[in-house]
Amino acid sequence: MKLPSPLPASFFQRDPQQVAKELLGAILWHRLQDEFWLAAIIIETEAYYRREKGSHASLGFTEKRKALFMPPGTIYMYYSRGGDSFNISCGDPGDAVLIKSGFPFEDHPHYEKMIQQMQSLNKLNGRVRPAERLCAGQTLLCKSLGLKVPEWDGHTLDPDHLCITPATNPPDTILCTPRLGIPKGRDEHLPYRFIHGDYAEYCTRRPPKNTLVVRI
Repeated sequence: MKLPSPLPASFFQRDPQQVAKELLGAILWHRLQDEFWLAAIIIETEAYYRREKGSHASLGFTEKRKALFMPPGTIYMYYSRGGDSFNISCGDPGDAVLIKSGFPFEDHPHYEKMIQQMQSLNKLNGRVRPAERLCAGQTLLCKSLGLKVPEWDGHTLDPDHLCITPATNPPDTILCTPRLGIPKGRDEHLPYRFIHGDYAEYCTRRPPKNTLVVRI
């Protein structure tokens, strides 16, 4: 299966908010060991800067966080509530974007098989998880795509195994809200969470009614 050309490394060499917004609608692809590709539309992102307290990088350089200080386009993965989370370094050292949630890529040439694979990777208490909720959160996204911290943390995107291709359905509107899960007193008010307007009902948590809507 031949994929579209992936986003270039230069895409990530920019301000995290710009990268986070322009990733909405892009497709995240991961190839399993059996050569089959899984894919999700990126529908929710969060931007992080080293200079602000909500960022892991603000706590300083450690071996666990070194990927954040590596060149833009480096994958930073960590465990969140026991699940894997997927981030990409960008902008200045310590800056990054978290891929917060996705939606199964409906134009996949083998969509039904892909959904079955995702559901087998991401069961809901032993039951089948609905397709529209398979990637509705950062750990669910990683589970459904088979992305693991030990395999990808500190690595770069690889067009033969893991890549991001340009949006086939870029957003007409972007919803901007404060990020989720930021502890009180750690810049929790900053509106650095971005949601694809067409997929708001499928993101991690529905945005509040007073959410800022930006028209593209």
